Amino acid sequence: MTIEIDAARQELLFAGRRYSISTSRNGLGERNGSFCTPRGRHIVRAKIGAGQPLNAVFVRRRPTGEIWTPALHQAHPGRDWILTRILWLSGCEPGFNRLGEVDTMRRYIYIHGAPELAQMGRPGSIGCIRMRGEDILELFVRVPAYTPVIVHK
Repeated sequence: MTIEIDAARQELLFAGRRYSISTSRNGLGERNGSFCTPRGRHIVRAKIGAGQPLNAVFVRRRPTGEIWTPALHQAHPGRDWILTRILWLSGCEPGFNRLGEVDTMRRYIYIHGAPELAQMGRPGSIGCIRMRGEDILELFVRVPAYTPVIVHK
C-alpha cells in the first residue's frame, strides 16, 4: 500500500481512507531552505512517538513532556508545532528528492500532527505535511515503516 499526498486537493489517501491535510504555504519544491513540500517518491523512514498522548509536543523528534493547549500556543507565538506522532520521510529519487541540496530526510520533512487551530484543506505549513491529531494517530498504527509515499500536485 502507498500513501498518496495530493497537494492540489490537500488530501492524504491511504487504504481507501481520505484525510484532510495541510502542505507548505510556499508550494511544492525540493530545494533545501525553500520551506516547500517535496514532490515525488518517498518512504516512511522512521515512525516516532508511539505511546505518546494526543497533542504531545515534539522538538527535534523528541517529546518535550508538554501537551499542546491553546494557552501553551499563546505562550509560544510563532512556534512550529509538531504534535502527537511523526512519520519521517526520506526521498527515493537521487538528485530530485534524495542527496545533496534536495534531500527530504535532511530537510526534516514529516507527516505529523498539528494543533487544533491549524487549518486543514489548505496550504499552511513550512514544508511538512500536517494532519489533525486524531488522524495521525489512526494513520500511524496503519502504516509500517518503509511504506511508499508519493507527493504530487
